[in-house]
Amino acid sequence: MATSKPRSWIRKAVRWIFAVVVAWIVLVAALVALYRAPGVHPVSTLMLRDIVLLRGYDRQWVNFEDISPALVQSVMMSEDGQFCAHGGVDWDALDSVIDDALEGERTRGASTIAMQTVKNLYLWSSRSYIRKLLEVPLAMVVDAVWSKRRTMEIYLNIAQWGPDLYGIGAASERYFGVSATKLSRRQAAYLAVALPNPIERNPAKPSSGMSRLAGIVEKRAAQSGEYIKCLDEAG
Repeated sequence: MATSKPRSWIRKAVRWIFAVVVAWIVLVAALVALYRAPGVHPVSTLMLRDIVLLRGYDRQWVNFEDISPALVQSVMMSEDGQFCAHGGVDWDALDSVIDDALEGERTRGASTIAMQTVKNLYLWSSRSYIRKLLEVPLAMVVDAVWSKRRTMEIYLNIAQWGPDLYGIGAASERYFGVSATKLSRRQAAYLAVALPNPIERNPAKPSSGMSRLAGIVEKRAAQSGEYIKCLDEAG
């Protein structure tokens, strides 16, 4: 009889965890379907955190067709050059990262734009292998349900570009005093290279390292051509 209470507690904990997981899956599935609609403007988990902490945030939704093509090209070339080619996950890049980790080497990022989008929408920001494992199937699901254009539109409107600053609309206004439509190629490149570390990198006051990276991204964006064909499909 002495062991019945601990076992009962464990069973209750397992049931509770299972119920939470099922509820989360149902919620995410519903949101994936809802966010497919063009008129819906999703918010990220970081934006929700800022609301809960009563800090507020700056975000101005910009429709895809109103975003400078130079910005779209720069972000794709900087963050996910194979965006149009893969199904949400770049398996070659992911395999390389896993191999490096198994060999004890420092790993580089392998997150696609779809993976970053689902992380921002449904998961937490701190790094962990559990989060990364969840990103993979979620990215494949949204890639199957949303068009590439819609994925990019959502990503560019929820990505963090500074403390309490989200989305390209607010970022372009704050850093360069222009709308997202009027960003120049160099401004777009600076914004793109700031994405991996938006708290430390200021697109309006770039370091020498940022300027060097922006130059590379600007050249790649100008030559992106065939890489961005999928964004013509509004679907």
